Amino acid sequence: MYEYAIAWEWLAFAARWFHVITAIAWIGSSFYFIALDLGLVKRPHLPPGAYGEEWQVHGGGFYHIQKYLVAPAQMPEHLTWFKYESYFTWISGFLMLCIVYYGGADLFLIDRHVLDISPSVAILISLGSLALGWVVYDLLCKSPLGRNTWGLMAVLYVVLVFMAWGYTQLFTGRAAFLHLGAFTATIMSANVFMIIIPNQKIVVADLIAGRVPDPKYGQVAKQRSLHNNYLTLPVIFFMLSNHYPLSFGTQFNWVIAALVFLMGVTIRHWFNTTHARKGRPTWTWIVTVILFILIMWLSTVPKLLTGETDAAAVAPAFQQFAGDPHFPAVKQLVLTRCSMCHAAEPVYEGIVRPPNGVMLENDAEIAAHAREIYIQAGRSHAMPPGNITDITPDERKLLVAWFESAVEGKKQ
Repeated sequence: MYEYAIAWEWLAFAARWFHVITAIAWIGSSFYFIALDLGLVKRPHLPPGAYGEEWQVHGGGFYHIQKYLVAPAQMPEHLTWFKYESYFTWISGFLMLCIVYYGGADLFLIDRHVLDISPSVAILISLGSLALGWVVYDLLCKSPLGRNTWGLMAVLYVVLVFMAWGYTQLFTGRAAFLHLGAFTATIMSANVFMIIIPNQKIVVADLIAGRVPDPKYGQVAKQRSLHNNYLTLPVIFFMLSNHYPLSFGTQFNWVIAALVFLMGVTIRHWFNTTHARKGRPTWTWIVTVILFILIMWLSTVPKLLTGETDAAAVAPAFQQFAGDPHFPAVKQLVLTRCSMCHAAEPVYEGIVRPPNGVMLENDAEIAAHAREIYIQAGRSHAMPPGNITDITPDERKLLVAWFESAVEGKKQ
């Protein structure tokens, strides 16, 4: 049974690594093509139908790139598609969501002080929100509002802020931010899968058939690509936020999320303007810094971070792990080696909040985090960081024996 915990931990690591790799590929290609598109220059010698060109140097050679807004006169022999980076980023991210938040719903997804629901209901709400998000977004884009790009983006911002607030009324703070990132990333990837690539395939089919492609397909795809451009940086923030409780663990977390979306706009505006050779608007960085300072202030207004674990919700785990004969020694060990940081008011120098919102000050909290203690400090040396509290090899063996005997005892 305890082997399952180790295998599950490695599966989560593999999925996270896969997700990071695919996200780098997708975001990298997206950033490159946005910069390329904005840097195109119109010159007299361009072929018929060409919108602009760009000369670039990289890797010891020169590249001469030309863009056709609709399509070239003839279908090229070889055409490279950029789509699988997006697909596999979403697939790997959803896999992470299933492993960490659906598989550990009682601990990571549900906060019964926020909403007392079962894991199955929480998972259904999660899945439904991701699907509904795409439907609402797509309908807005296809409505008359979609003809006004910036008006549409303003409405979409209101939708995202509403979802930020809504998720914090449903899940733990950590899960709310993760879902906000997944909600946004689902829209982005669906843009590629449902709109951008199909429109490009229609253009290719017209070329092959000898028809003149309708420019509307390229215009719609470009609008969706613009949305993806401005949403990318906030998604990265939300993906990283689960490591930083100060971002998600306060009563103003949804306001922080709203400001993060604004920072994504200001940062991307600087890059987009610079790549388009329209100057370097330094005011965007000033605004970004002000927004970030405001976020820092909002994160410290409450005196204590909200907890991620409801001890009453893990009563079976408490009986299992606190009832093990090893528990008294384990409790003393945890209080000695861990609780100086993992406490409501940490006493370790430089630590002002319990890392990841995890507190280990009483029987219920220690039992609730038995698996994490086993993985982080028993089977591995990840905790304490740098072994700053001098935990011994025998003490690590005690943690392993405690967890494994409790699990084996439950099996019997």
